[in-house]
Amino acid sequence: MTAAKKHKGRVFSGARPTGRQHLGNYLGAIKNYVALQDLYEEAIYCIVDIHALTTVETTQNLKQNTYEMALDWLAAGLSPEKSMIFVQSHIPEVVELSTFFSMVTPLGKLTDLPTFKEKIRQQPHNINFGLVGYPVLMAADIALYKAVAVPVGIDQAPHIEFTREVVRSFNYRYQTKVLVEPQMKATQIPKVMGIDGENKMSKSLDNHIELAATPEETQQRVMQMVTDPQRARRSDPGNPDVCNVFTMHKIFSSDGDVQMIDTECRQAGIGCVDCKKLFANNLNTHLEPFRTRRAEFNQNPDQVWEVLVDGGQRARTIAKQTIAEVKEAIGLP
Repeated sequence: MTAAKKHKGRVFSGARPTGRQHLGNYLGAIKNYVALQDLYEEAIYCIVDIHALTTVETTQNLKQNTYEMALDWLAAGLSPEKSMIFVQSHIPEVVELSTFFSMVTPLGKLTDLPTFKEKIRQQPHNINFGLVGYPVLMAADIALYKAVAVPVGIDQAPHIEFTREVVRSFNYRYQTKVLVEPQMKATQIPKVMGIDGENKMSKSLDNHIELAATPEETQQRVMQMVTDPQRARRSDPGNPDVCNVFTMHKIFSSDGDVQMIDTECRQAGIGCVDCKKLFANNLNTHLEPFRTRRAEFNQNPDQVWEVLVDGGQRARTIAKQTIAEVKEAIGLP
């Protein structure tokens, strides 16, 4: 049997080093990363530690968070043989390209982005230059490797369109075709809600379920999940369509379990407690191989760092070539 033909070009994505990953990270990004490394000629995944500096005021956990994220990525199935996995700050050319991009980027375009306005609301005391230029650095991340596809959540659509505009502006100003306009590859999974049932799953809101949590910790978090708010008593019929736990069942449970819950919940044949216990059990079963691989990688931290160093060396070979072409296009002496 012949191997499936891969898409031409490179796929690229990056994520801030937030430490141990949760279900929202897995469903919204990591699962897609793993699939795409088999579909493209080259896959490049970057832990964007420089981006993290725009919002953190202390870096004491930055190295450990980077390690924990890499550990989760590897345990989830990212392969050093199939993907370049590295740390953003190990590639100085990205800062160089970001500087060149800043020369073709109107300031008003940056301040109009909805993500920038949201950050202003979140951290009004720390509106730094790097925060304003965040999308420029993100554009440099993508363009440096001439990525043709960028897997991101739908909320990142404005940033990908911004990247395309920056690339077009650069190529137009310097009369070149050296850089490639990427295409957004939207994640198909809808927004993953936290255990509070109201907000997107997030560490900062403490409404998350970590992939690396123990089975006991996972069950404890699942039992805290908000279900159908209208179902006050065990004898009340429920509505699975508005229940966050049922949404998760459809991802992690068998078709038989999903059908049973859909039917029995509406008839008050199953209570929310039993529904959550079943989900916790199915989720733990699903995560067991991940946890085993994670523990194996964690026994040799040097191996994890070697993966990042090797990925960075391979990525930097591409970055150096792109920067040389960019400088020639600009006409720098």
